[in-house]
Amino acid sequence: MNGRILLLGGVSEALAIARHLGPAHVYSLAGIGRVPQDLACQVRVGGYGGADGLAAYLRQARIDLLIDATHPYAAQISRNAAQAAQAAGIPCWALRRPAWQAQAGDDWREVDDWAGLIEALAAFQRPLFTLGREPLQHLEEIPAQQFWTLRALEACPGNERCEVIGARGPFHLDDERALFERRRIDVLVSKNSGSVATEPKLEVARERGVPVLILKRPVLPEVDRVFGDANQLLLALDH
Repeated sequence: MNGRILLLGGVSEALAIARHLGPAHVYSLAGIGRVPQDLACQVRVGGYGGADGLAAYLRQARIDLLIDATHPYAAQISRNAAQAAQAAGIPCWALRRPAWQAQAGDDWREVDDWAGLIEALAAFQRPLFTLGREPLQHLEEIPAQQFWTLRALEACPGNERCEVIGARGPFHLDDERALFERRRIDVLVSKNSGSVATEPKLEVARERGVPVLILKRPVLPEVDRVFGDANQLLLALDH
């Protein structure tokens, strides 16, 4: 690995990459979730101030390669990364998980945005949201006939028609079955993250005949190289 690397984290695979980086390199986290304490590389927490701020950091820190391993739905961060790398005159690589694909027995319904999601939810009563914290902004808009179960990284207050569960993957099939049964879930709301750690919920929905509302993946910017998994990226670094 010649030169200095800035790795933008966000997905679990980013940590696997960070564990292969030495003291000269930087693993950057937005500040959500736990900060690892056992890495040889430097760890930076916090934002950069948009594409211009990131480009300035790349120059100041003399970064030679930017790796975007953020979440597939963190589109603005990915756009900032691509623009900043171009402005700084360095290559940008991206780790982008393949999307999940519907299987036989699945009832998947893709929606474009929050408005489309709310419209598609109107026919249901007991949704399970696995979108992160975004639904917290809409707790006062919950229809009277619905009770929401919202799963996020950290537990936080809901209201009389929403309970927020704090939980971190990987999630296990039997636990997901119990959750669907206990909460009487009649529709699952999910991003298409492609993560193995959160895939069991889709299997349970398939088993129970529960529809899945899938929030459409955003369009991400072009970069110099794209990898489908961490092993491919690490192999390219070694070469």
